[in-house]
Amino acid sequence: MIQATLHQLKVFEATARHGSFTRAAEELFITQPTVSSQIKQLTKAIGLPLFEQIGKRLYLTEAGQELLRTCQEIFERLDNFEMKVADLKGTKQGQLRLGVITTAKYFIPRILGSFCQQYPGIEVSLKVTNHQQIQRRMLDNEDDLYIVSNPPDALDLCTQPFLDNPLVVIALKNHPLAGKQNIPISALEGEPFIMREEGSGTRRAVQNLFDKHNISVHVRLELGSNEAIKQAIAGGLGISVLSQHTLISEGIDSELTVLDVEHFPIQRRWYVAYLGGKQLSVITKAFLDYLLEESSNFSVPSIQRLAKVL
Repeated sequence: MIQATLHQLKVFEATARHGSFTRAAEELFITQPTVSSQIKQLTKAIGLPLFEQIGKRLYLTEAGQELLRTCQEIFERLDNFEMKVADLKGTKQGQLRLGVITTAKYFIPRILGSFCQQYPGIEVSLKVTNHQQIQRRMLDNEDDLYIVSNPPDALDLCTQPFLDNPLVVIALKNHPLAGKQNIPISALEGEPFIMREEGSGTRRAVQNLFDKHNISVHVRLELGSNEAIKQAIAGGLGISVLSQHTLISEGIDSELTVLDVEHFPIQRRWYVAYLGGKQLSVITKAFLDYLLEESSNFSVPSIQRLAKVL
C-alpha cells in the first residue's frame, strides 16, 4: 500500500492541473516550498518520478498521468459522499460544476438563481466558453453537466433537449428590410454579414441554410462574441443571425430589430449533456431534474412579440 496523505494528493492534483508549483501554492494558500516538499514526499512514496521539468513548465510522466486520473476519481467520489451525507441529513449541500457555451449565459444564470434559492447550501462553478473548449472539458471530465446547442457526436454523451433555441436575423431598426413582412431569403443575397467564428454551432446552422438555398452573403466581420456582434450591427457594419436568447438583455430603446425573413427562425434546441457512464451526484441529479422541469418558464418571447418590442 502506497503511503500518501489526502493533502499530498490535493497538492499533486493542483500542481498537475496548473503545471506550476507557484500557481498550485496560490490556489491552495500555501507556500511554494511546501508544495515542493509535498511533491517530493509523494514521489518518494510512489517510487517513480511524477513530473519532468522542461524550461519553466512541468509535464506529467506516465506515472503522474495515472496518479492524476486516480486523484480525480478519489476526489469526485469524496465529493459525492459528502453530498450523499448531506442528502441523508435532509439538506442539499455541495458543488455543482457546469460548462456552458457562450450563448447559454443569457439564460442559465437565471435558472441557476432560482435553483440556488431553493438550495442555498449549493456552490456553483460556471464555466462559459466556446464549443471547442467545451469538448476539451468533456474529454477531461472537468464538469458535472454541459449546456450545448450542438452535442458532439464523437463523444459518448447522455443528452436531453430542454429548451428551444431559435436563430433569428438581426439588423438595425433603420435597415431597408426592417418592418417588412415575409421577406424572401433571396433578399439577403450580397448583404454585408457579421458571422460567428469558424466552428460555431450558430455559424454552421446559418451556412447550411444558405447553402441549401444558394444564398451568398458578404462576410464583413467574424467575431467570437455575441455582444460584439450586436455592437457591430448597431455600428452599421451589417446584419447577423444570432440566437433569440441574445436579445433578452435588449430593452425597448434597443437599436436592433428582428427581420421577418423566409425560413427563419432556424429551429434549434438547447441540450443538457453529461459523459456516458458518469455517476451523477445528488446535487447534479437535483439540478438536472430542476432544469428539465422548469426550463419552460425561462423561454424567450415569441418572434412576433419580440419584434414588436424591438
